[in-house]
Amino acid sequence: MTPPLRVVVADDQALVRTGFRMILAADGIEVTADAADGIEAIEAVRRTRPDVVLMDIRMPELDGLEATRRIIAGGPTAPRVIILTTFDLDQYVYAALGAGASGFLLKDVTPEQLVAAVRLVRAGDALLAPTITRRLVERFARRDADSRAVHRDLSSLTPRELEVLRLLARGLSNAELAARFGLSEATVKTHVARILAKLRVRDRVQAVVAAYETGLVSPGEQATDPD
Repeated sequence: MTPPLRVVVADDQALVRTGFRMILAADGIEVTADAADGIEAIEAVRRTRPDVVLMDIRMPELDGLEATRRIIAGGPTAPRVIILTTFDLDQYVYAALGAGASGFLLKDVTPEQLVAAVRLVRAGDALLAPTITRRLVERFARRDADSRAVHRDLSSLTPRELEVLRLLARGLSNAELAARFGLSEATVKTHVARILAKLRVRDRVQAVVAAYETGLVSPGEQATDPD
């Protein structure tokens, strides 16, 4: 029997924590603890070892950005973190992704979207709202090509893996990648897993960040059909 999905909810508003707990519990997801600030979130993760953390950015004592960084520093066994925000143009979006967050959600998501997001991230995928993806692209659009921080070596990727990474950065899902290449979704997942391993990143979000930072993908370019 598959163990229940375990979640920690961190938000400084009690009403938000209660609402998320009710939504998740109604779908069979266990909320192991909730936290009103970043320090409590870190302690809750240490104590209950959840699969996913729903993390608000703006909290007292320690904000969600630093809390995320410390939680992810726990290594491969660290939970996935979904950042919650009221504003789709929050100034900490990119920094949170850089800290290791696996996704970004606006607090006005529907219950169905919240549950789907938690399950998606727990499965090892990544989640970015379209407005957040645009913000990521716009950030790199403001950079000159010469100023990009090329800190990852893409030479280990095969031509097919490079093309998969390009399309990941354009926002294609596994199903869309499978249709694009005429492959099964299982094969696509294998390609993605190899890309993550070679780049030494946790998930698709970090791979997309690397694609833009290395200049593999430029804002505004259109994905071409594979050969």
